Amino acid sequence: MSYEYPVDVKGLWTERAPQFVSLGTPREEVDRLVDTVTDMWADGPGGWCYEWSQLAARYAKSGDALHAFLAYGGARFPCLADQAKVTAHQHQIEQYVLAAKDFPVAFERRSVTTKYQGEIVEVPVHILSEHDATADTPVLVVTGGVDTFKMDLHDMWVTYALGAHLRIVAADIPGTGELNDIPTTRKSTEILDQVVAFARTLTTGKVGQLGMSFGGYFSAHAGLTAVVDAAVVVGGPVVNAWAPEHLDGLLYGMGDIVGNAIGFTKVPTKDEFTEATAGLSLDDLLAKDNNCPMLVINGDQDVHVPITDTQIFEGRHDTDVLLIGGAGHCAFDKLDQLEPPVMQWLTSHLHAPVVSAAS
Repeated sequence: MSYEYPVDVKGLWTERAPQFVSLGTPREEVDRLVDTVTDMWADGPGGWCYEWSQLAARYAKSGDALHAFLAYGGARFPCLADQAKVTAHQHQIEQYVLAAKDFPVAFERRSVTTKYQGEIVEVPVHILSEHDATADTPVLVVTGGVDTFKMDLHDMWVTYALGAHLRIVAADIPGTGELNDIPTTRKSTEILDQVVAFARTLTTGKVGQLGMSFGGYFSAHAGLTAVVDAAVVVGGPVVNAWAPEHLDGLLYGMGDIVGNAIGFTKVPTKDEFTEATAGLSLDDLLAKDNNCPMLVINGDQDVHVPITDTQIFEGRHDTDVLLIGGAGHCAFDKLDQLEPPVMQWLTSHLHAPVVSAAS
C-alpha cells in the first residue's frame, strides 16, 4: 500500500529535529543525526532508517528500552513505505513492551476486534492508567497523526493519564502504524468509533477522544457526531486542509505522507490526490449542531493545517477554541503551553457526573 517519494532531508530536519527532541530523544543524538543522515530511503550509512536504527540498537543493547522505542520510532518515520521501516516499527513495538515495566503507569497491550467493510479488523491498543485507577475512572481514546503514531506520543499520554486522572486507550489511525494496511477514508472513522465502544466497557464514567494532527480529524469526527462525551482536536485537518489550493502548497513531503495513508501505491498525480482527499471534508458535520463538548486547539503558525480549520469551530455551542501564539503544528514546539489547558479541559469535562438518558 505504501510508496517511496522524493524527500529533501535537510529541509525536513529543520522542521522535525525539534519535534524528535520534544518527544524524548536527547538533543545531542538528534544533532548528530542531522549531520549524519542524508537520504530518507537508503538502506545503509547515511540513510534515515539505517542511522536511527543504529542508535536504537545501541539503546536496546544497553537495556534502555525507553530510548530504544523512541529511536525506532524515528527510524520508521514518516511512513512504512519500505521493508526497513516496517522492520523498525516492529522493533519499536517490542522495545515499547519491554520499556513498560518502568512506566510510571499501569500498562496493558490488547487487541480490539472491529468490523470494517465486512471484514474483521484487529486494532492493537495500549492502555495506560494510574495504578489506583478505579471502575469509574474516565477513559480517553487517543490517536497520533499521519507520521507520528501512538507510541511516539507516549510521554504525552502519560502526562494526561497522571495529570487528568484518566485511563488512556492509545490506537493508531487507519493508514498508519499497526493499521497501515487500511487506507484512511471518511468511512474508516468507523474503526475508531468501535474502539470508543470498547473504551466504554472499561469505565462506568465518561469516555472522550483526543487526536493529534491527522488524529485530530478522527477526534473532530467523533466530537461532531457525539459518539464520545468530549473531544479534543489538536491541529486536526477538517475542511480547508482538503482544499486544492492548500494541498498544492504542502511542505516537507506531507502530501506524500498523506498519499501513503489514503492508499496510494505510487506518487499520485495532482488530480488523483485532489480527488482522493475531497471526500475527507467534514463540512457536512460542521453544518449540523449536535456536537458533544469540544476543545479545538493548535499553534497559530501551523505550516501543515490552515489556521481556518481551527477558527471554523469558533462560535459553536459547547466548543472552546484556543490558538497558541507563535507555535507550530499541534504546538509540538510549545508543549508547555499545549498540555496544561488540554489537561484542565479534560479534567473538567470527563470527571463531571454521567447524565443518564432518563434524567
